[in-house]
Amino acid sequence: MEKLKSLVPENLKQMVGSNTADDLSSSCSFLLRLFQQSQLFFQVIRDVAVDPENALCGKKMDAALELKRQGNQCFLKGDYANALVYYSQALQVAPMNAVDMDKNLVATLYVNRASVLHKMDMQLECLRDCNRALQISSTYAKAWYRRGKANVSMENFDDAICDFQISKHVEVSFNGKKQIDDELKVIQHHHNRSNPVNEHSKSKLDDFGMLDEPIQVKLHVTTSDKGRGMVSPTELPPSSLVHVEEPYALVILKHCRETHCHYCLNELPADKVPCPSCSIPLYCSQHCQIQAGGRMLQNVLDNQDIFKNLSDGLRKYVQEITSQSFSDLRTEDVPEHKHECDGVHWPAILPSEIVLAGRIVAKFVVQRSVFADASNLVDMLNLSHHFSEMHTDSKLECIIYSIILSSCLQQFFPCQLAINGNTISQITILISQIRTNSISIVRMKSFDAPGSPDQRGRLSSVVPFTCNMEQVRVGQAIYTTGSLFNHSCKPNIHAYFNSRTLFIRATAFTSVGCPLELSYGPQVGQLDCKGRLKLLEDEYSFRCQCSGCSLVHISDLVLNAFCCINPNCHGVVLDRSIFNCENTKTKDFLTVDNQSKLEPLMQTDSFLHAGPSHCLKCGSYRDIKSSCSTVDEAGIHFTRLQHEINLNRVSETTVSDALRALISLKSTLHEYNRRIAEAEDNLSQAFCLLGKLELAADHCKASIRILEKLYGENHIAIGNELLKLSSILISVGDHNAVDCIKRLSKIFRCYYGSHVNTMFPFLNILKEETLKFVSTDL
Repeated sequence: MEKLKSLVPENLKQMVGSNTADDLSSSCSFLLRLFQQSQLFFQVIRDVAVDPENALCGKKMDAALELKRQGNQCFLKGDYANALVYYSQALQVAPMNAVDMDKNLVATLYVNRASVLHKMDMQLECLRDCNRALQISSTYAKAWYRRGKANVSMENFDDAICDFQISKHVEVSFNGKKQIDDELKVIQHHHNRSNPVNEHSKSKLDDFGMLDEPIQVKLHVTTSDKGRGMVSPTELPPSSLVHVEEPYALVILKHCRETHCHYCLNELPADKVPCPSCSIPLYCSQHCQIQAGGRMLQNVLDNQDIFKNLSDGLRKYVQEITSQSFSDLRTEDVPEHKHECDGVHWPAILPSEIVLAGRIVAKFVVQRSVFADASNLVDMLNLSHHFSEMHTDSKLECIIYSIILSSCLQQFFPCQLAINGNTISQITILISQIRTNSISIVRMKSFDAPGSPDQRGRLSSVVPFTCNMEQVRVGQAIYTTGSLFNHSCKPNIHAYFNSRTLFIRATAFTSVGCPLELSYGPQVGQLDCKGRLKLLEDEYSFRCQCSGCSLVHISDLVLNAFCCINPNCHGVVLDRSIFNCENTKTKDFLTVDNQSKLEPLMQTDSFLHAGPSHCLKCGSYRDIKSSCSTVDEAGIHFTRLQHEINLNRVSETTVSDALRALISLKSTLHEYNRRIAEAEDNLSQAFCLLGKLELAADHCKASIRILEKLYGENHIAIGNELLKLSSILISVGDHNAVDCIKRLSKIFRCYYGSHVNTMFPFLNILKEETLKFVSTDL
């Protein structure tokens, strides 16, 4: 990118900087002609799109064989974890038609990995890998045998007998037949036992069906001072399901490519499925792999006559196991990965948002067959953008990426995609639309799983620490209706994801005609107003004018505030940057409710009268520079403490230093300052690791009291903290855990509705543990 930027003369950069969406086409034409005269440009295109034979993302038999060899060595040594890694990597790069020792290499690798999974007691995953091997080679005796072993472990004895009978039938060696026959006689004794999972043990598919909970409102699109937005024509109580939508286009983020499914974005299982045609994507199942546009597993030319002497029942069984049927595929969708599946580099090299743009363009071309009028591309999505407000460098970057992307896509659509100034300008605006309207898909992640109950039936002391939850960004998507919801730093709706599906719920009572607004990231309580405005302007190119940024809120005043030097005064002291930001808000916006909350902190009748570095309540002066030095010195001790927490190894000395540092923070910062909440939370985690759970609970409660002032009592952030506190209380047998769990359950149900148990599996575990020492209905 930087090398191509260096080719652009200064006058052309200035021209690009002054462009609006209406006059963009001419600049794109100039840049396109400039690059088409450069060997550097053509080298870039060759590197990312033109040479699939030498592409790093293509299949390579030599690499697959070497990885298989390393997997075999690990397996023989009993190092099953590494054997699993090597076999999975080999599957990623193994060509579908490769043959190794008279067997299809991919089928062999699936059987090898199935053997590892069997040793690791992952029987369902083992079964699925056997199925995949048999879909390639239905006469693979070892695959039928391994499948039978897995079914025995799962006590699916009827299926196991069928598997062993078929394995014996297709096995060619006498010794092999005898071994199978001996094992078959043993399991036939279990023939009449109950079979708890008698579904022929096919690969389990995720439930992609929609939630049967009804959507409670039909949204209206309106135009406001923020542009188009969504409102409800009816009153909405909290937890109402407002909207459900599948993505128009979606892409996984680069840092999640090895850990999450490239289609549904769920975490990958041990038996992850690679694309049969290239080495980039990984999927959680064949269902997702095929839905994304990949090929089905190909049957090799087996001698099907070998099955003709089997009974009708066994022949039907073979057919059910070895055939691939995905009747529930969404056939109306355009496969996302298909045009990226020739071993080309660009989907792996280009930024995720550019790959997302490529998927939208490809979908547009496929749906229309020809690319007659490029202007329809932007009109199709009908989404806002802020191209005119972007910096010159950002505009130039968008245009260069558009030229590269269109050149890459033309390799797949040579007769359908014309590369000219109009096309480049439309893709440039599309990238701007994505930057403004794309939605980050997140997953809730815990740092670890809950510990096992101890001998007294209580959770171990490590549980409170492992109940930490955080949101992890895993993907980026365009939801055409979902993108119409405007942003607010004090949102009244909440977006979450089940697989690819976007769900939006009301989190507060909403009156008729009230705008429905979600958070694009920063919220009141998380960042102060100054920080939110900067983040939104940098990422989305707009200046927020929501109520959270227009009104004076207690959170924005105290989040990064210092305390008054007068110990009897609860007023706030602000540095100059925060003071100037809050001073732009007129006191006329202060509601009666806000005034009553703000009165202990400031003189509301003379708004921000004292100025920066002075207490807004009594006017006392504080030396901000000296105070910042004190806070920085205290922060050193908490940085050291956090490092030890991350290592699960906390020393008493470090905790003692942190406790003294907390006293220093409390004498300098306002009592509701977020840094004090974070310090209390760190100490809570440290005392958990030291086994001092009563102290851990005290510091966790102190952190929650501050966060309630910053976010409000029923915010999801409070629910996440209550999750930590409840696990600590359960560990010490404190009956207050009941009220804690009831409260966090109420908050989670408001935000996630009937998905709450899926999103927070810890919740049921905590309830069960509480019932062991409290006789009450949770």
